[in-house]
Amino acid sequence: MENTLITPTDLQFSKTVTNYYPELLTDGALEFLVELHKKFDRERLQLLQERIQQQMRFDEGVLPQFPPETAQTRMADWTVKHIPLDLQDRRVEITGPVERKMVINALNSGAKTFMADFEDSNSPTWDNCLQGQQNLIDANARTISFYDSKKDKSYSLKNEVAVLLVRPRGLHLNERHVLINGEEASGSLFDFALYVYHNTRTLMARGSAPYFYLPKLEHYLEARWWDEVFSFAEEYLNVPVGTFKATVLIETITASFQLDEIIYELKNHIVGLNCGRWDYIFSYIKKFRNHPEFILPDRDQVTMTVHFMDAYSKLVIERCHKRHIHAMGGMAAQIPIKDNPAANEAALEKVRLDKEREVKNGHDGTWVAHPGLVKIAMEEFDKHMPEANQIYVTGRHGEISEADLIASPNGSITETGIRKNINVGILYLESWLKGNGCVALYNLMEDAATAEISRTQIWQWRKFRVQLDDGRKFTDELYTQIFNEEVEKITHLVGEANLVNTKFEQAFELFDHLVRAREFEEFLTLKAYQEIA
Repeated sequence: MENTLITPTDLQFSKTVTNYYPELLTDGALEFLVELHKKFDRERLQLLQERIQQQMRFDEGVLPQFPPETAQTRMADWTVKHIPLDLQDRRVEITGPVERKMVINALNSGAKTFMADFEDSNSPTWDNCLQGQQNLIDANARTISFYDSKKDKSYSLKNEVAVLLVRPRGLHLNERHVLINGEEASGSLFDFALYVYHNTRTLMARGSAPYFYLPKLEHYLEARWWDEVFSFAEEYLNVPVGTFKATVLIETITASFQLDEIIYELKNHIVGLNCGRWDYIFSYIKKFRNHPEFILPDRDQVTMTVHFMDAYSKLVIERCHKRHIHAMGGMAAQIPIKDNPAANEAALEKVRLDKEREVKNGHDGTWVAHPGLVKIAMEEFDKHMPEANQIYVTGRHGEISEADLIASPNGSITETGIRKNINVGILYLESWLKGNGCVALYNLMEDAATAEISRTQIWQWRKFRVQLDDGRKFTDELYTQIFNEEVEKITHLVGEANLVNTKFEQAFELFDHLVRAREFEEFLTLKAYQEIA
């Protein structure tokens, strides 16, 4: 096809860009990005506007429902036809950011697949995103290596490595360093364009293809948008339509009401759905933030066994298997506790029970955040799922209703829970602002969803002056007192003289702003991105 040459008015870099990565941002790659932007960005912005309209309906008291206009899609017996051979067995997937050593360790971990993440576990600095693209090019070429001078240790790939999947940024995130016709480029399209442009031929020569995880979809029309992006890109790159494959993260409350529709819209490209449990909790709080009857208890009490979480994961299994695609389980965020054998054993048993529950429920695979968890997750799936997957498991969970999907769990709100939300939210934000989006906190590997739950719960609890388990009301005064005490603890731990060498002052201010904001901020990363871009 005839390509339009890029002119200075088509694409510009922001003034903050000093490294133009010419080996990645080639004329051909930028031409491709511009074509994607011209064809798809206006509709992306319209879809984001519809999210705002939907939230207004929720605020007015309308609850999510199975869409009446797509009842026929849900009732019909259509199926997805093809899952590639190298994606048939996904019993354990490891996830992590696109940092070079992380990519090597994850590919070598023994997991079946690795989701390389440009989204929630990646702080989207310019260098993180572009170096991440180079790391994936090198990984797909099997030439990636890394020397850690501090440990005097070299890293390279084993002969057998995990299958690579890539998660681009969500539809709401822009790439502020690139302007196309004066408009900020979509982070989704930027990440997608560079990856498929530079890797499609390499992967196809090995009998594979570009595989993706699609985050934070809220409506089946957003799935349709991605399907059209995939098809356009396949035609542009002269590969068969259906080459690229996608797994959709079901991590918004609205998406769980449209599972069949999302699968149907992506039927030429989809291979599975995944239960993104932490973002799902965040979405539940966010969508129902103005309704006191949907207030959740402390985060630690909202496990996969509470009714609305259990219902959603089982519905994902039923709808996926009816359509002959994978139903992937959720994240085990624990990391090994090296200095406390008893605590480590207890944490690993928690992981084992979680994975046992998932595989017995019918999930075809699961997520772990650390290589140290691969073995225990693999053992549970090997024990209960000897085949490559269990897509044949259907009808195990009965009817799951609209009411099941939004049932508010019982539980308590405690001062301990408040303090943990403030502490973890600030610690994560400080790390993210420094350029690290994957953070080990209190023996858990955390990403942006952690901070989202933390600040959203505090925002809602403060708005409704909730009653704590000790009978006190969570007033502005109590929030201010606890916040200041947690800030003081962190300051003492870091050392006041050392604060200047950290991002804690910005993190303190940003977390407090998000909690006190009269109008709820949809994503903290939108606000935080201004600090790093």
